[in-house]
Amino acid sequence: MVAVYLLPVYIALNIYLLFWILRWLSSLGKPFQNKWVKTGISVIYIFLAASMIIAFFMPAGQSRRIMKLISNYWLGILLYMVLIILPVTFIRVVVRMVQKHRNKKKNLPVKLYSRRNMALGGAICAVIIGTVSIGGMINARIIHVTPYDISIDKSGGKLDSLKVVLVADLHLGYNIGIQHMTKMVEKINDQDPDLVVIAGDIFDNEYEAVEKPEKMEEIFQGIKSKYGVYACYGNHDIEEPILAGFTFSSDEKKESSEKMDEFLEKSNIRLLKDEKILIDDSVWLYGRPDMERPNRGIDVRKTPEEITEGLDTRKPVIVIDHEPAELQQLSDAGVDVDLCGHTHDGQLFPGNLTIKLMWENAYGYLKKGKMHNIVTSGTGLFGPYMRIGTRAEICPVTIRFRNS
Repeated sequence: MVAVYLLPVYIALNIYLLFWILRWLSSLGKPFQNKWVKTGISVIYIFLAASMIIAFFMPAGQSRRIMKLISNYWLGILLYMVLIILPVTFIRVVVRMVQKHRNKKKNLPVKLYSRRNMALGGAICAVIIGTVSIGGMINARIIHVTPYDISIDKSGGKLDSLKVVLVADLHLGYNIGIQHMTKMVEKINDQDPDLVVIAGDIFDNEYEAVEKPEKMEEIFQGIKSKYGVYACYGNHDIEEPILAGFTFSSDEKKESSEKMDEFLEKSNIRLLKDEKILIDDSVWLYGRPDMERPNRGIDVRKTPEEITEGLDTRKPVIVIDHEPAELQQLSDAGVDVDLCGHTHDGQLFPGNLTIKLMWENAYGYLKKGKMHNIVTSGTGLFGPYMRIGTRAEICPVTIRFRNS
């Protein structure tokens, strides 16, 4: 497993960061130079650094939920400690080398590591890390509405238009619980949708992590949609252990828990497993299994050509697919609208920049031939409890038809 190989790096990184923090605090005055104060700070830091491992081995329950949440907050803070402290350290080393070179002949001392410089530099880093982290935690709790308006050059039969609310990447579990989902359902209902679709990653790899499942089912039952709520599964809608975002290899196929399927049924969410449904005898809706993990009962998912084979493609064809892949093939096969999630738009800066290198459409809208592809950044979170440079959202998509 990748996490095992990265463990020495993680340990070394945290040792350095703890050393840097203790050195900076010592520069602030005598109270932080006391060995017992240093010991207390070290114990707290080690606890936070080990929180994800502690949570991994704890039995399911409220204690594990709390520990898991602590570790997810910590992961986000750690990321920005690394992104800020390591470059600052590198710059300090470079500057010191330059000064040494310039003063070599004159034998002058280098005072780059003075207590004053250390205190000031550390304070600036601490303020930046704290501001960014707290801002990201607050931003993660806010659900935005991102609307789209598209037109299809096909008859919608009985329908002049169809208002579809797209949501994805709920990641129900230790990060996302009742409060967040209550907000999401309220936002959805405010849109007065004809149809609601969930494009995968409803769960976060662990059904046991869902907060008060029966209460959560009631919340989803409260979604008001003329034609109902439909979903497809994503790569996280399976039961498997996760450590720091990494999974364990297994010879057995990883599948959803039966409790996950039952949860959706009780929540009045219709799961489409490589299958279609005709909405009001006018519009096709097709739900695809995940590209990487097609889940129970499916070994290989249907190709785009197989999806539309036998369909009356004179009717509009809407596909929900967790990952925004095979866009050209879907367009060539006659799909009109492809609704996706998966990317989170990177979730955390600089991920929102690098994610664009991995997907043809990492976020937002793309016209591929005659097909409209929309990728949402999702409503929930994976891993760190932060959103920086991205936002949680639901996407009302108004689809207008050319009626004869």
